Amino acid sequence: MRISKETFENFKISYPLEKLAPLERILFLDIETTGFTARSSYLYLIGCAYYQNGSWHAIQWLAENYDQEAAVLKSFFDFAKYFRYMVHFNGNNFDLPFITQKCEQLSLPYTFEGFQGIDLYKRIIPYKYFLKLPNCKQKTLEQFLGIDRKDVFTGGELIGIYQDYVKNPSEFAENALLLHNADDLKGMLETLPMLTYYDLFNEPVKARKVQANSYKDVNGNRRRELLITLSLENRLPMPVSSVAGGCYFRGEGFEACIKIPIFEEELKYFYSNYQDYFYLPTEDVALHKSVARFVDKNHRIPASAANCYTRKTACYLPQWDFLFLPFFKRDYKSRDLFFELTDELKRNRQAFSTYAAHVLNMMASAY
Repeated sequence: MRISKETFENFKISYPLEKLAPLERILFLDIETTGFTARSSYLYLIGCAYYQNGSWHAIQWLAENYDQEAAVLKSFFDFAKYFRYMVHFNGNNFDLPFITQKCEQLSLPYTFEGFQGIDLYKRIIPYKYFLKLPNCKQKTLEQFLGIDRKDVFTGGELIGIYQDYVKNPSEFAENALLLHNADDLKGMLETLPMLTYYDLFNEPVKARKVQANSYKDVNGNRRRELLITLSLENRLPMPVSSVAGGCYFRGEGFEACIKIPIFEEELKYFYSNYQDYFYLPTEDVALHKSVARFVDKNHRIPASAANCYTRKTACYLPQWDFLFLPFFKRDYKSRDLFFELTDELKRNRQAFSTYAAHVLNMMASAY
């Protein structure tokens, strides 16, 4: 078995990894295999990256023949037992199950119990379309961030190189195998700033500035929109913009802006207890029976769920769940929800922070 150790000189991570766990308790994991299933393929390389004494390091265990799988696994788990958090890229679907099945196949007493897993892929994949990514492969994220790799081989191409290496060991093959895995490890570290986009949708956002803006649309009609400027705790590694639900988002650096249309129109508030109301067709309004009993019987009918409402002309903002109450609709069957932009709300900065997070989550799930 070949053991390779490396220190990543002058290597810095721009994402505050301490948010996830204590640095020296985190172990990054990546494996190389000759196939996708543990029963019909071999595990030939395990690589790990870790932080120690102020620097990032990598350690790799390479099986020099097919009989060294058990030795590779034993060495890995002997090393990993000093860590608590296991970070990987799509490891929940591949690396961890593959290693677990290999241990069972080889009758080795190792499991990942006691480790807390952090899957970078799982955290980024929900925002693939928001970020306009064609896929969420690690190399795609590296390209998105402008990261260049040294190795020129794919994981699939390395299978043939390893098979040749087992038959005829060479320095070229060994270096190619180790370099690809080392670049995967380093790439995981370098793509950590992608978690800033995860944080954008999963941590509280802060509305720094809120203002209304007037403009004319393409038809010359006057429109109004709400602009919410956000202060971001961590710097976005790349500018990003998105449009969904009639809203616009742009983020760059430590700041982001959301534009939301303001609707100035008459909307309806529907009473849920319509059995307690009469509907007045002439006035197009519902009145509680305690009041409506004084209305001529010829001008009132029992209210139904669809006509038990009161109308109000005001400025409204859209919402995609029952975030603010009371909520308004254009008609009973409409799925579009709104809330009134009241003077009290205009003075509530925390409410706009909550609303900004609400809009962001809508935009992320709209694709």
